Amino acid sequence: MDLGIIGPAAGLFAVTNIDDILILSLFFAQGAGHPGSTRRIVLGQYLGFTAILAVAVAAAFGATFLPEAAVPYLGLLPLALGLKAAWQAWTGHRDEDEEEEQTRRGGPRPLEVAAVTFANGGDNIGVYVPVFATAGIGGMTVYASVFLSLVAVWCFAGKFFATRPVIAKALARWGHILLPLVLIAVGLLILVQGGAFGL
Repeated sequence: MDLGIIGPAAGLFAVTNIDDILILSLFFAQGAGHPGSTRRIVLGQYLGFTAILAVAVAAAFGATFLPEAAVPYLGLLPLALGLKAAWQAWTGHRDEDEEEEQTRRGGPRPLEVAAVTFANGGDNIGVYVPVFATAGIGGMTVYASVFLSLVAVWCFAGKFFATRPVIAKALARWGHILLPLVLIAVGLLILVQGGAFGL
């Protein structure tokens, strides 16, 4: 097992996931004040990133669960979630059952976070596959271990930014607008960069 790749692995994770800190901050702001929201967001982030790793490792061994042509269409996931959040923010309408459900679950559900994480990581898969393919099993183990450790650091950073007084105040005031805008932007970026629908 080559421990010399820990540094490059950390750097690779950082450059391919820098945008996740903003998204995580918005999720943490959305769940602020709800008991258990941190656990649900962290769980969702780990579910999404583990799925990214699983696809990348499988592809490095030659299995293709996700055809390359399908990757750009992952942008539809954050786009749909962003449009739903935008509709709720625009109408300002939430019936009592939905309000009660929101309070009970305390912000975003783990599967919502996982879906956004996985969709936003479609380009990560393309970067990780050749790296994993040349790293061998020992190298892949180190990469995966470093990546999964850094997911916790990313979650901590997202929570940290979301709870800084100035940022928390801004997110509390504008988060219901920023979250849909960021999700829609991420979705459109994935679709456009991947050439989905001939864009």
